[in-house]
Amino acid sequence: MKKQILTTILLCTMSCWIYSQHVISGIIKDIDGEILIGANILEKGTANGTITDFDGSYTLTVQDSIHSIIIVAFTGYISSEIKVKGKHEINPILSYGHLLDEIVVTGYAPVKRLQNVTGSVAIVKYNSMNNCGSSTLQGRTSGVRIRGSNSISSNSITHIEYDTDNESYSAISSNKFKNVSSDPLSTFSIDVDRASYSNIRRFINNGILPPPDAVRIEEMINYFNYEYPNPSEEHPITIINEVAPCPWNKKNKLIHIGMKASDLLTEELPTSNLVFLLDVSGSMSSMNKLPLLKKSMVHLVNNLRSTDQVSIVVYAGSSGLVLPPTSGDQKDKIMAAMDKLDAGGSTAGGQGIKLAYKIAAENKEQFDNSRIILATDGDFNVGINSDGALQRLIEEKRKSGIYLTCLGFGMGNYKDSKLEVLADKGNGNYAYIDNINEAKKVLGEEFAGTVYTVAKDVKIQIEFNPKLVEKYKLIGYENRLLNNEDFEDDSVDAGEIGLGHSVTAIYEITPRKEKLNKGERRYVKQSVKHFGKKAKELAFIKVRYKNIDAKKSIEFHQAVKEVSSDQISNNVSFSSAVALFGLILREDKTATKRSYDDVLALASTSLASDDKGHKKEFIELVNSARNIQE
Repeated sequence: MKKQILTTILLCTMSCWIYSQHVISGIIKDIDGEILIGANILEKGTANGTITDFDGSYTLTVQDSIHSIIIVAFTGYISSEIKVKGKHEINPILSYGHLLDEIVVTGYAPVKRLQNVTGSVAIVKYNSMNNCGSSTLQGRTSGVRIRGSNSISSNSITHIEYDTDNESYSAISSNKFKNVSSDPLSTFSIDVDRASYSNIRRFINNGILPPPDAVRIEEMINYFNYEYPNPSEEHPITIINEVAPCPWNKKNKLIHIGMKASDLLTEELPTSNLVFLLDVSGSMSSMNKLPLLKKSMVHLVNNLRSTDQVSIVVYAGSSGLVLPPTSGDQKDKIMAAMDKLDAGGSTAGGQGIKLAYKIAAENKEQFDNSRIILATDGDFNVGINSDGALQRLIEEKRKSGIYLTCLGFGMGNYKDSKLEVLADKGNGNYAYIDNINEAKKVLGEEFAGTVYTVAKDVKIQIEFNPKLVEKYKLIGYENRLLNNEDFEDDSVDAGEIGLGHSVTAIYEITPRKEKLNKGERRYVKQSVKHFGKKAKELAFIKVRYKNIDAKKSIEFHQAVKEVSSDQISNNVSFSSAVALFGLILREDKTATKRSYDDVLALASTSLASDDKGHKKEFIELVNSARNIQE
């Protein structure tokens, strides 16, 4: 009898040992050998998961050393399921998302955007000092597994809120429909910033929907490249337009306006004087900030030539020059200077900006193109730090002809509002780097557009024909609107377009059903000859821009003709899918009756010319947002 009891105890002990909790670790890469930062690893059927850190590595304790299955997923790649089978090291390799797989992003408790809720609530606050993707939990809860915490989900939790109080976004009031009879002109500054899309992706990849003010729809649309014709020799930018049915409102139509900037081969690019202005303050210590920044800059440095020059200025409690002007072909020397940088101290951003402009100005005359590349989380807290003071500083410095590119990093204390202002007033562009793939896109694939400008102070004005259009609404560009009289005022600052950049603007219009009495402007002036030729024009587009060194604008124009076709081109179909996604995320009343499924239906029909896989990644991002919403 004792022998049987001992045997039973031994078997139970062995069983517990075999099937006890089991630690696995590894590194996740793609098929090109690139590490994937922020990839999701989830134990199938549980709320147990984690994400990869800056080195692409992860550690996860699973419940069963033999039978557990892990799901590995990363937006833009095909998700993978792997059996543990007692292994302690698993190194998945993910393939690009050529197939439209649905990525499993969480498996955690339901996560929504910040809003008023009832019941038990877990308040999740990002801890920017921890590793990439880590979070801390506060609130009434016995534990919810949130990407790096150590507790298991609880049925008592009805909702999770993410505290983004330390992140800063400029308020956006969505554009409303305007009556053409009383307000026929629409004027705005062209914008090719793309930061909002990758920032939204960061939120969704972390299992939550972004706050509405983080959603700038024009930046989402302009994140993607479209099939627009190259410019002629007359102007460095070209413009096309297309009229199509509105996918989310059958009674309305869309006017799709596309612009494309000229491009150059690498050997034809202007010589560049670049100053890297790098934030090395204490707030940059987490893995998705300074460490990611340093790895990201490799892609930019690899594009430099011997005719280019680089200086490195850093700032924390104070600022300093860590690399004097150095030839672009001395790549090892440039990267060695960056590799030595460590984060610590407060953030004297204004002081660093002044020093960077000083260094750039000292070497400007020898080069065709001078630009400062600011990389930071935007958390300036010493010296000049208010949005207004920084804006005035940059407005003064831009008179020197030195342009500014802003690269945002990190989460938790991210100051989007500051970086948007700096890039806007510094005659430059703005990108958010959420992972190494985005760095490769912005600083590698789109290097020329990031660093070189072909046209500045680009403005667009549309005059709608009141005989054919009753109302119109500009989708996005809320922070870029101009007064109508600003269009012809060359002293008014506007946006810049980089080499090879494409820009898209979309208007939703309501066709007029009733006759309208004559008023003023283009479509009713009796003195204009051949007025009958304008009878089928829905609108008239005027564009003004300045060449790089010019003070006077050049203007050209194009009419928008009414067409009877119900066909939607790939350009219109995909851009309107992205616009609808943005409207849903912003909780815009225009899209209250539309869903993520409507976005997917639109986007899935327009995947042509997607060599880099960005459109397929968009579809998977929409799938992820839908999973969160459900």
